[in-house]
Amino acid sequence: MQAVGLQTHIWANNTRSIVLLAMFPVLLVLVLYGLQLVLMGFGIIPGSGGTLADDMALAAGMLGWTVPAAGVIAALWFAIAYFGNQAMIDAMTGARKVERRENPELYNLLENLAISRGMRTPTLRIIETDQLNAYASGLHEGRYSVTVTRGLINTLNRDEVEAVLAHELTHVINKDVRTMVIASIFAGILSVLAELVFRGLFFSRGGRGNNKNAGPLILIGLAIAAIGFALAFVIRMMLSRTREFVADAGAVELTKNPDSMISALRKIEGRSTLKAPDEVQGMFLDNQPEKAGVMGLFATHPPISKRIEALVKFGGGRDSGPWSQQTYAPSTSVPRAG
Repeated sequence: MQAVGLQTHIWANNTRSIVLLAMFPVLLVLVLYGLQLVLMGFGIIPGSGGTLADDMALAAGMLGWTVPAAGVIAALWFAIAYFGNQAMIDAMTGARKVERRENPELYNLLENLAISRGMRTPTLRIIETDQLNAYASGLHEGRYSVTVTRGLINTLNRDEVEAVLAHELTHVINKDVRTMVIASIFAGILSVLAELVFRGLFFSRGGRGNNKNAGPLILIGLAIAAIGFALAFVIRMMLSRTREFVADAGAVELTKNPDSMISALRKIEGRSTLKAPDEVQGMFLDNQPEKAGVMGLFATHPPISKRIEALVKFGGGRDSGPWSQQTYAPSTSVPRAG
């Protein structure tokens, strides 16, 4: 599995994190300017009373105080998200922390994998759902978590659960987790900003002015804001789907058992749906759209079939085909948490 280039992937993730943070102020200004033009068009912000160019120049001048104000709000958001990102993710997914005494075997599997890499054991969390999925979260050592669903614990055998835990631990080792959390925070502030403004427009009573340049201002403002959001989407797409191939490879490296990773993916295939914001779903072990087609081009994860092909080709694993109760012999599952 050396063909995937683990060190190159880690370096690329660090670079993406820097790019995400560097691009945030630029996109914030771009989106803010577009939204100011829209607000001016609706008469909520007073215009210059002159030409369209005068109104656009006035909106640009307003950035002198709106950008610092937005910067303060963004800084507060980053601070809250930095210290409370795990609580936010738990609230959105329904995850809860699990102590060793509740499920010692599951905890020991994760602990042994972490010890093998000389790192602190991430916190273990469980989501009470029959769906089969998992994800890692956190920003730095001592704050990492690995979350699995009840369905995954009850359906997969011990070796398969270990492979999934190794997959998620690889995301931690490769800094995928940090990059995804930063992307979530980054996209979140833009979404909150846009939602606040458009809610204000929705509940306003048609504005308080009658700007003769209203139509062009609104159109130009929406176009500029759309460009900002499009660029934010492009940056999110920079979070390459190769991270899942690399994490699968890392799981094989940790467990020395490609067959278990393959059989785990087969059992998860088509049974992984979890409701959560798009940014959080990007962290899941699997997140395939219900209907592929064109939308598959924008999927955050490669198809499981492609991941299995890579494991067979580069990891020497064996694929028994789509899973059913008859395909795989019954085996002992990890004991349930209390």
